Amino acid sequence: MADPRFFLTRGPFTAAEIADRCGAEVVGDGARPLTGVAPLEAAGPGDIAYFDRPRYRDALGASRAGAIAVHPRNRAAAPAGAVLLISESPYRVFATAGAMFHPPVAPTPGISPAAHIAPTARLGAGCAVAPGAVIEDRAELGARCSVAANAVIGAGVVVGDDTRIGAGATLSHCHVGARVSIYPGARIGQEGFGFVPDPKGFIKIPQVGCVLIEDDVEIGANTTVDRGSGHDTVIGAGTWIDNLCHVGHNVRIGRRCIMAGLSGISGSTVLGDYVVLGGKVGVAGHLTIGSRARVAGGSGVIRDVPQGATVGGYPAVPIRTWHRQTATLARAAQTAGLGDALTAGVGLPTEDQ
Repeated sequence: MADPRFFLTRGPFTAAEIADRCGAEVVGDGARPLTGVAPLEAAGPGDIAYFDRPRYRDALGASRAGAIAVHPRNRAAAPAGAVLLISESPYRVFATAGAMFHPPVAPTPGISPAAHIAPTARLGAGCAVAPGAVIEDRAELGARCSVAANAVIGAGVVVGDDTRIGAGATLSHCHVGARVSIYPGARIGQEGFGFVPDPKGFIKIPQVGCVLIEDDVEIGANTTVDRGSGHDTVIGAGTWIDNLCHVGHNVRIGRRCIMAGLSGISGSTVLGDYVVLGGKVGVAGHLTIGSRARVAGGSGVIRDVPQGATVGGYPAVPIRTWHRQTATLARAAQTAGLGDALTAGVGLPTEDQ
């Protein structure tokens, strides 16, 4: 159950209302009232849960959830008495229901007297600025923006409507679109890592570009996005970047990409649209990763990735090649008598994986 001290709660909603919003088929009592969302093993009669992974089949059979979103192929495995919401994407049903019960809390408009706002800054109607926030000269915020405590909006920064800036985040040398979420501690627009080696030390390369963040982007907590050195660094519309990521100078990320936690992209690399980087992926500089490519978590990319390819390993290679390499190494280790140490608990991939 979501703690009401932290989360706004709406409802109840009937199973039929949720199914209608999600485009799911109801099997059972569509009038059953539901009051929240919960995991299979924790859900009670007023909750909606979901099932889409075979490893949780035991939890499905034992669940006390009032309603369960399931794929059509898993319909028969559901417990008796539960209302079923049949969908090709049960997790989407669960997420949509969660947003119905716990919608985002709109910021309360108002400027704290403990905020520091330059006389030349411009704020749109309905903005909320918390104590300790700093908005410097010539910065421009659109309507209904939220700036949390101790965030800094640097001189000349432009921020679009309905954008939220988390506590302690800093923005400089950037243009930010509408409906962007920048989470606490994020750093946007600082100098990129550019230098020339010299016998007397290092000589900095001027970083005179900007960061352009398009609409509907999310940038996670403590993530850094460096400004360009000449070209701009660009984050395309609808892209979501997880916590603790790094985007180097001059990087261009396309539309609706996903970048999971601890990933980093070195300078001047270009990602197409709908690219997915798993967690802890490292991408070298001056590469091109084609649209709809996917990189498995923990991989290191040191050469271009074709459009639509799925790669993994270090260096990253086509995913089946990586699985074969892993299997071959493990079998060689077993032959050499090292199998228990190297492969304990690790399933060997098959040739067709």
